[in-house]
Amino acid sequence: MRKADLTFKHNLKLGRHGWIRLTPAYSVKVVQEILKENNSVKYVLDPFSGSGTTGLVCNENGLKCDLFDINPFLVWFAQAKNANYTQTQIKEAQIIAEEIVSRLRIKTDDECWLPPIHNINRWWSEDKQLLLAQIKFEILSRAQKESPSRDLLLVAFCRLVIEWSNAAFNHQSMSFKTNGLPLLELDEREELLLFFLSTVRRIAESAAVRLDGDVKVINADSRNVVAPNGNFYDCVITSPPYPNRMSYIRELRPYMYWLGYLNEAREAGELDWLAIGGTWGIATSRAEKWQPSGLKIEHENFYRIINAIIAHSQILGNYVHKYFVDILAHLKSVYQVLNSQAKVFYIVGNSKFYDTVVPVEQIYQSILEQVGFINVRTSILRKRNSKKELWEMIVTATKP
Repeated sequence: MRKADLTFKHNLKLGRHGWIRLTPAYSVKVVQEILKENNSVKYVLDPFSGSGTTGLVCNENGLKCDLFDINPFLVWFAQAKNANYTQTQIKEAQIIAEEIVSRLRIKTDDECWLPPIHNINRWWSEDKQLLLAQIKFEILSRAQKESPSRDLLLVAFCRLVIEWSNAAFNHQSMSFKTNGLPLLELDEREELLLFFLSTVRRIAESAAVRLDGDVKVINADSRNVVAPNGNFYDCVITSPPYPNRMSYIRELRPYMYWLGYLNEAREAGELDWLAIGGTWGIATSRAEKWQPSGLKIEHENFYRIINAIIAHSQILGNYVHKYFVDILAHLKSVYQVLNSQAKVFYIVGNSKFYDTVVPVEQIYQSILEQVGFINVRTSILRKRNSKKELWEMIVTATKP
């Protein structure tokens, strides 16, 4: 029932879908199946777009789709992932990559800017940091600002940053290998440069495939969804963050620091506070002081569940409570931008805090009905690779 083909792992070798590894991303197959079963859909919304899986599948199928995300790095990445590139732009990226590798084969001690990542030495050895910094400097020096070729090179750089790091992804959150950080040998330096070059070539190859859809990526808060140009959607396919305290920022930090989207730890916490379900840094301490607004969750036993968690931890009880208040605000907003008979598909996962299982899918069902949706139901996707009680599901509903 774990079905790895329904997770991000299925996407890793599928052209643009595998450009960057993001653990919370869901499988291309999920979106493809939904669209296959709802072949009259023309205009899709993904208000929690993340790495842009929904948008790219729509793009590949010639559909119109709007992607919303509150994280500016993910907005940039989804835009790059969904763009059409000319042969000239693709060739330019490859030529620049070859020039960079040729230049850096001659080892230099040129000092370049390093991202202010806390304890950066556990991520990369000092000479890897220097080489990565030199590659980044060369990209910015050689590729024109905001050019498509620069975007392709920076996507490849992101792959390099994580593939050559000391980070390990052997469970749902990031950890670090403990076997030390040896200095780069000459042959390993060459291997890293060749990895960068081959990554640019692979990305260039998939970038050459023409996309026939119309995808827009918007930096926005999903609690206040506004349809561009007043157009209404006939479908929502999305996967909101799960209420499980796994911060998206944690996995995205290396990319965001290296590309300048983060400059200090506090900024990561601020962004997580703005995001639904965020828990990094200051977002956690603010959860302790959070007070519920006038929005009430109309689900039987909801407040009993919250109080059971609060009995162990006020912060976690508030965190779960706030999560669903935010989801209620989101669904009220989404309801207003849908056509009649529009269908919504929410890929969600349940959670467990201490001895209390939070029936996330049931609470979503109740909130959807509270907002005004009909034909609300849940189907199981797969068993998750964690606690035995945890599953991934799709909650579907229709606007009357």
